[in-house]
Amino acid sequence: MPRHETDYDVVIAGGGAGGIGAALGAAKSGARVALVEKYGFLGGAATNAQVLAYCGFFHQGNDPLRAVAGAGEQVLEEMRAMGVACDPYRSPTTNNWIVLLDPERLKVALDRVLAAHGVDVFLHSRVAAASRTARALESVTVAGMDGRFRLIAESFVDASGDANLALVAGVPMRTGDSRGRIQAYTMPIRIGGLAPDTKIDRALMQAAIAEFNEGSPHKIHRTDAGIFTRVPGTTDFWWLVVDRDMPDLSSGSFTRAEQTGREMSLGLVDILRARVPGFENAWLAQTGPQIGVRETRHPAARYDITHDDVLQGRLREDGIARGAWPIELHSEAGKPIYEHVGGEGYFHVPYDAIHARDLDNLWYAGRVIGADDYAYGSIRVMGTAFATGEAAGVAAALNAKGANAVTPETVREELRHLGALI
Repeated sequence: MPRHETDYDVVIAGGGAGGIGAALGAAKSGARVALVEKYGFLGGAATNAQVLAYCGFFHQGNDPLRAVAGAGEQVLEEMRAMGVACDPYRSPTTNNWIVLLDPERLKVALDRVLAAHGVDVFLHSRVAAASRTARALESVTVAGMDGRFRLIAESFVDASGDANLALVAGVPMRTGDSRGRIQAYTMPIRIGGLAPDTKIDRALMQAAIAEFNEGSPHKIHRTDAGIFTRVPGTTDFWWLVVDRDMPDLSSGSFTRAEQTGREMSLGLVDILRARVPGFENAWLAQTGPQIGVRETRHPAARYDITHDDVLQGRLREDGIARGAWPIELHSEAGKPIYEHVGGEGYFHVPYDAIHARDLDNLWYAGRVIGADDYAYGSIRVMGTAFATGEAAGVAAALNAKGANAVTPETVREELRHLGALI
């Protein structure tokens, strides 16, 4: 039987890092929470695009200084209980501190941690419509496997990454950066069948890319051989090297990016098998499930974090989360640009950056929070998404108790109570 309508305190669109943070923040603040996710699993890019690392949990520098705790740390603790080390790992390519992941264990860890806090999860479902009166959302219509049903709530969080909830709610937004450009998308590759003692020679990988580019109409722009690592606990090899420019957000452009990304990945592995020692018996174990999406829509917030906020490491009395990942822009495929965070190595995400401009009971989490073109290159990563999500969930829960309960100060106080770093 199709569901009809159900009342919640907080409804969250999206089950990536931002949505998980929001669900935990809201539930631990006493709210009854529903989370709607379009895939059959949670995790966002870590599980739907094979991004096998959490970025943004630590500052840059010689030592891994923590920037994110709270809900994000709770997820890491659940994974540690399942045998995933989750230790800080310094990328030999970028020198950034990351946390390496096991995506299948992560899926189960997220199921468990939300179930432990009583969050109602609706998988294979997406927000299809929203009803509003003046400056407030009243409900969302969800399209699921059993038809359409309505979720009524006091508060809402858009953690969809693509601003799907804000879009159907009629919030003004821009696509891409201020000039309409969309950051390049990347097809991560997982390769199996390597000889156990294979040493990855970057020069040989570069030569394989050069050979690929000579024979393919679709070029690999990361001629430095990109970013790669061995997958912990396996003999597999993970490679971030195939980028696709996105001219727009049309279904046609997404289709072409997905199809050419798969073709390129398969062709590249064939060359590795023929040319690179240790890869003779290798195979393309996985692409996707989808291409890695860095940027789509930006809904209007009450404040946009600025380039200068990041470069100065600006700290604020209304800060509700830390951002510590360097600005990382992919405006041109295969040519990332980096800028370091200034000050003490982190900047504050202010409360108004997670609050919708035109709706009083809608908050943002993850990569849909307010940020200018440059600051966006820092805030979009998953560690920071946990932190902004937890803050959004807390604000939404406080709002459900009474609109007068929500101020930057009350959100900060509750976040500290939950163990978040501010």
